[in-house]
Amino acid sequence: MNIKDIAHIAGVSPSTVSKIVNGKDQSISPETREKVLRIVREYHYAPYSSTPKTTKSWSIGVLLRSSISFDTTLDGIVQTAQASGYGTMVFNSYSDAEQEMKNIAALGKHRVDGVIWEPAAPDSLSRRDSIDRLDIPALTIGPHGGDESLLLPYTEAAYRLTEELIMRGHKGIACLLTRGRRTEDFLAGFKRCLFDHGMPFDDAMVFYELDDTLVGGISGHTTTGVVSSHYRMALEFHQLMGSLHYSLPDDVSLVSIRNDTNETLAYPGSTEISTYTIRNADFGSYLCAKLITAIERSDEPPHSFVQEFHLDNTSTLSAPSSMNRKKITVVGSLHIDNCLSVPKLPTEGSTVTAALSSVAPGGKGINQAVGVAKLGHRVSLIGNVGSDPDADFIFREMSRWGIDASGITRRAQSKTGTAFIFVDANGDSMISLMPGANDTLSPQDIADKDQLFENTGYCLVQSEIPLAAVEAACRAAHRHHASTILKPSNCDHLPHEVLAEVDILVPSENELNALIDGDGTISDKARALIDGGAGCVIVTLGERGCTLFSADAERHFPAADFTPVDNTGAGDAFISALASYLMYGRTLEESIEVATVAAGYSITREGATTSLIDRSALEARLLNMDL
Repeated sequence: MNIKDIAHIAGVSPSTVSKIVNGKDQSISPETREKVLRIVREYHYAPYSSTPKTTKSWSIGVLLRSSISFDTTLDGIVQTAQASGYGTMVFNSYSDAEQEMKNIAALGKHRVDGVIWEPAAPDSLSRRDSIDRLDIPALTIGPHGGDESLLLPYTEAAYRLTEELIMRGHKGIACLLTRGRRTEDFLAGFKRCLFDHGMPFDDAMVFYELDDTLVGGISGHTTTGVVSSHYRMALEFHQLMGSLHYSLPDDVSLVSIRNDTNETLAYPGSTEISTYTIRNADFGSYLCAKLITAIERSDEPPHSFVQEFHLDNTSTLSAPSSMNRKKITVVGSLHIDNCLSVPKLPTEGSTVTAALSSVAPGGKGINQAVGVAKLGHRVSLIGNVGSDPDADFIFREMSRWGIDASGITRRAQSKTGTAFIFVDANGDSMISLMPGANDTLSPQDIADKDQLFENTGYCLVQSEIPLAAVEAACRAAHRHHASTILKPSNCDHLPHEVLAEVDILVPSENELNALIDGDGTISDKARALIDGGAGCVIVTLGERGCTLFSADAERHFPAADFTPVDNTGAGDAFISALASYLMYGRTLEESIEVATVAAGYSITREGATTSLIDRSALEARLLNMDL
């Protein structure tokens, strides 16, 4: 900082500055004098001396651009400096260009022997002459330090962490970033790793906060792995997943950078996070040693900073759930639901006026698939649609829910199935079906989709498709060691060949009476179905709950206490939750209790798929009910 620099900042002539600093300012106004003296003090300006600097100060300067509260780089600098007999002067510009100039001036006044400079902003290098005029060795570090800037290996760390996920089979990888020193380098490493492994980069997979989009990707299984640039954000993500009852690494894998501090690896009682530890202190020591070598003009060749990366643990890292967790496969009807709200259900010879109408994907196949997906499981859906815009609508909605729609086939010359649903003021409903392409589903279609039954835990089937396809689906499920759950909707009989392939049959009371005609009790009719080959029967009874019948037992479960609005999706909500919680390891009785809550919740909402509960909401209700 020279007299011209001070004059430029103050907006006066160099001669005015000279008069003020030399005490010859009688002709200068007090306001100008005070303004110049304030700048002189802030920039530590001292009048030019012709006496050359002949002795060392045995001190080095460190100019930082931002807070280092959790960074041990400075510790490494100070320790190495002290070990070599040097003191350390540290300044922080807080990313402010003016403060940076003041700090550089202060270093000049204190005549440090060398400086480690982290430029505050991209244009800081344009002021490099202020550093050069100090005539001392200088090292630049950080993202704004130019081509010769020395950097911590955040790019390599991000590359390697992302590769840890890719090598374990992850394809949907999200990047969690915290804005700061390392952000740009970390993102560059993430992008480069994806590119090198032939995977596309998507801006939508980069997150600066934990939002519903990220959680939705995990729920829908489109995001299976997360790489984090900052350990604290990884901890927050870990805690969020726990609060939503997701398990790491079963539901999602997590890897992160961790600095070499004494931070705990996890919240008390939780799993440690899989991390790479960045040796900030070693990097600081390297910087200081390199600077001292330049100060002392040592003949020792400068060494490079090299860090090898190794995972501290693999507690939150595994293969995607698709490779190690069973899924649910749904085979059934795919419709477009046309829902009409009416004051009372239509009867023969009467006319009713609809107050509201809505259109949404439906059919018991779609309803149960969406229900399972919302409860946190991977799901494949098998069925037929037509070659029409309704089919396009269904495919878009299945993609939105993360459902594997590769088992859905378009049938030429067919229309997608349609349902007309009337819902009255009490929540009771009446449904009229136009099956369309659903009637074309054949045993050969099931055989063609045999690979979709692989790694299946439960197969959900409904009889709004031909019974030959129902039997074929149940047989395929058993060949792949999956259990079967059948909803006998729109059906007045089940052949022995079908019943023999059913592990759990879930009829409503009306459906049970359609299957077994006559005046027998519910128990008599349920046991007739068991005698016919079904493993067990759960009869749903609406507001009276449900009853489980097995070969040697009978147990009633009361309904959950909910006020009805629309009971259209209750049966599908029940089966979705039943299968989902059996998959989560609950007993059959426990899963039925959960399913009654899910069904009860569904009747408080209009529509079918729109009324289905998600996992976090259901878990919260179960916690309150101590289930």
